[in-house]
Amino acid sequence: MNSAPPVELQSEIARSISREDMAKLPIRRYAGRVCAVATPQELELARADLLSEAVVGLDTETRPAFRKGESHLPCLVQAATARAVYLFQLRRVEVFTVLAELLAAPRIVKAGVSLADDLRALKRVFAFAEKNMLDLGDVARSSGLGQSGVRNLAGIFLGLRIPKGARTSNWAAPQLSAAQITYAATDAWACRELFLRFQSLGLLRSKPPAPAGSGAIPRA
Repeated sequence: MNSAPPVELQSEIARSISREDMAKLPIRRYAGRVCAVATPQELELARADLLSEAVVGLDTETRPAFRKGESHLPCLVQAATARAVYLFQLRRVEVFTVLAELLAAPRIVKAGVSLADDLRALKRVFAFAEKNMLDLGDVARSSGLGQSGVRNLAGIFLGLRIPKGARTSNWAAPQLSAAQITYAATDAWACRELFLRFQSLGLLRSKPPAPAGSGAIPRA
């Protein structure tokens, strides 16, 4: 896991955001191309796009637990490029090889939040050796922020509000709903956008090759 040294945050950037200020921000959802990978052709297209990237936004979803002591394995991995977000349902064992290859690719930055927890859980599903992972929450904390979740960081650095809608839905369902697909894609996209924003602000210790496309924030 990459670690970021302390960096002085620009004075005009807030260190935190209140619920009231968050509620005033415009809602944004990912409006680009989403591919819920289901066929060998889609898997190969996803692999080609992901492995051509310099920066990939990464997130996972897990079926929620509502009883004490209950837990579940991850159900979904979301990976965002400049061109699309790919959703990999982990009930499809054929996606494991592509995901393992992405996670192990040393030249591709995989940017997300709470990555250590995600990776630990994913290793209970399939084997991989991760390289070049960047936890955006660690970057935020090393820069003096007390809030490090995706939604708070999106509010502070991107000026947008990501709705929580489908967070506690059944991610183990064989067919994801339209709301689930949008929610999952938005989280991975936001992680990539945050990386680009952090990079532009000089919050990252080192800069990878320029990504193919700016990943501009789409309108809802």
